[in-house]
Amino acid sequence: MVKKSMMLVCALLFGLSLILSGCGAPAGKTVGVQSVQKQGKSITVAVQDNFVSMDPGDTNDTLSFSAEKTMMEGLIGFDKSMKMVPLLATSWEVSPDAKEFTFHLRKGVKFSDGTPFNAQAVKVNIDRLSDPKSNLKRHSLFSLVDKTVVVDEYTVKVILKQPFGAMLNNFAHPAALMVSPAALEKYGKNIGRHPVGTGEYMLKEWIPGDHLTVVKNPNYWRQGYPKLDSITFKSVPENGSRIAMLQTGEADFIYPVPPENVQSLVGQSGVTVKHKPSIIVDYVSMNTLKKPFNDPKVRQALNYAIDKNAFIKVVYSGLAEPMTSEIASNVQFFSPQQPYPYDPNKAKALLKEAGYPNGFDTTIWSNNNSTYIKATQFIQQQLAQVGVKVKIENMESGTMDSKIWSVKKPQDATIQLYFGGWSPSTGDADWGLRPLLSKDMIPPQGYNTAYYQNDTVSREIQQAIETADPAQRKAAYDKVEKDIWQDAPWVFLDTRDNIYGYRNYLKDAFLLPDGSLDVQKAEIVK
Repeated sequence: MVKKSMMLVCALLFGLSLILSGCGAPAGKTVGVQSVQKQGKSITVAVQDNFVSMDPGDTNDTLSFSAEKTMMEGLIGFDKSMKMVPLLATSWEVSPDAKEFTFHLRKGVKFSDGTPFNAQAVKVNIDRLSDPKSNLKRHSLFSLVDKTVVVDEYTVKVILKQPFGAMLNNFAHPAALMVSPAALEKYGKNIGRHPVGTGEYMLKEWIPGDHLTVVKNPNYWRQGYPKLDSITFKSVPENGSRIAMLQTGEADFIYPVPPENVQSLVGQSGVTVKHKPSIIVDYVSMNTLKKPFNDPKVRQALNYAIDKNAFIKVVYSGLAEPMTSEIASNVQFFSPQQPYPYDPNKAKALLKEAGYPNGFDTTIWSNNNSTYIKATQFIQQQLAQVGVKVKIENMESGTMDSKIWSVKKPQDATIQLYFGGWSPSTGDADWGLRPLLSKDMIPPQGYNTAYYQNDTVSREIQQAIETADPAQRKAAYDKVEKDIWQDAPWVFLDTRDNIYGYRNYLKDAFLLPDGSLDVQKAEIVK
């Protein structure tokens, strides 16, 4: 506490010596007035939550993916525009029926433990992901895989049980980062604490709840990279502390920048702030198996009871847009819906029709970072206006993850309301809908925290992945999004901007649209 207080005081004194600008930061623009210098080639990245696991196949949160991607690589990935780019695969072919995917692998690559990267290593990874007995959280991304065939040392073919036109997107998802087969055999279920990949960096130290440090991989295959010696990820849930670390140089990159701090950072010496549209949606899921949320009228009432524009203004300082579907507008097969307007009288009428004229008591779970605390407090205040009394439980991410995923039977789930965000890191509607809203994806199989089990919707989701025809997929997702919107298993809130800040000497570090960090080409410049 003493350290945090001193840091905030230093930041205040530092800020008083700077000339502040009163204008907003243009989206995607670099904002800063004077460069500063840094000694050495190591950086600190301050983040708002704690890391949960370093096993990409068993990771739920985008934050953990950010650290994993410094140490591991996939066959293909995404650039800053969500365009697919080659990584460990130099090229690939897809059969006309979208059932066979052939990858030609990069030669001469080794995992950081010395294990050769080849077709057999890919087979080990894909077989692990596609095996339902593995109980991996990201199994559903590869559940359609029938078998993986080693064609030769540097060619591998993945054959699906049925056509799936978006399967390449799944290979580009961080869940498909390649892990050393030797490390998988050595560490087994503890691989999440001992990540080994082919990436630019290797794990040096991980103190859960405090920091995670990766160091330069001296045998990295890409000539001239990495350009940094080490990266330390520091868990800093309190917004003011992250801002202070950026201002004083204790952190070189922070994300997210609290929206309310964007204007105050504009023009500060040595600091750059950027914000761009993301594919991250914020929502409140309602446990549809429990009263009163088993009644669609109650769920619709809560959508009318919350002023989405006011939520965006208070929580994100206007740097977000109200949701108009369960997925963001820049996700493939987005289908816009008519938003629920703010209408507390309509909400009260629906609650009365459902048998709750005086409202009811409930509890909301969320992470314990500053922004999520503010969000749940706003939701609490809004729902109180229609008689719904909400108890807030803000938890450390690992604690909440355990409470959600430890449930073995749906009827035993104690979750009622859950506030969170989701980004489909495949860039496709499938991963924005299926893991969250299909009946097959209730915990622990998926992240359907609404315990939503609509047979029609689940059938439509399945139809959408059974074809490679874009027109048929679009038609299926049009139905899916419309039906879910009307059934309202969520309170549909917003699509937020990605907001991050960094010191001006740091080049080529940025957030992808899914909210994950890309430091592949990051370097310190003079």
